[in-house]
Amino acid sequence: MCPVKKSPTILVADDHPLLLKGLVEELETKAYQVIGQAKNGSNALSMIIENEPDIAILDVEMPLLSGIEVIQKVKENQEVTKFIILTSHKENSIIIQAKNLHISGYLLKDEPFEELENCIQAVIRGEMYFSKTFSEVLEEKVNPQLKKIKYLTPSERTILRMIAQDNSSKKIALKLSISIRTVEKHRSNIINKLDLSFSEASLSSWVRDNKELILSL
Repeated sequence: MCPVKKSPTILVADDHPLLLKGLVEELETKAYQVIGQAKNGSNALSMIIENEPDIAILDVEMPLLSGIEVIQKVKENQEVTKFIILTSHKENSIIIQAKNLHISGYLLKDEPFEELENCIQAVIRGEMYFSKTFSEVLEEKVNPQLKKIKYLTPSERTILRMIAQDNSSKKIALKLSISIRTVEKHRSNIINKLDLSFSEASLSSWVRDNKELILSL
């Protein structure tokens, strides 16, 4: 099989100067075309929109705009650039947001450069490439919760979203023009279908841990 030609244009954004410098040098050593580097999310956004690189490698936590916010804003303007997140973050919420944005790759900074190169080559071929951690969180934490949520009725999902938006039972009742008793009945059904212990605290804790997932529905 012939090797894939290494010809994509790449932009790299990270607010750690040494990491940014080292990554750019490594990419250039491997003959990739690095057309820009940014130290904050705002600069990254401007450069991506202006230059439309084939691939943007972004850190999540950056000044002014996070990597997730950059991706959201770019997707409102163009669909040319593919995104690879290179980060230290392993939190469910970040991984869920990345999944919902249909990114092309997600890697952790403590992985060897060879993994990033494998990811880039996969993206060039039109494939997706995710770290083992990303896949494990999806399989072990996100997908099981999604399966539970599918058992909820449309009304229960609406109330679950409103709970995730920090609405009390009273506010939910007012906004939906239903009684508080009806809201509490829905809460009870939600707790049962999510297989939680029957307490307000258990539902609050579950919603807090799965907020990004709930709000993406």
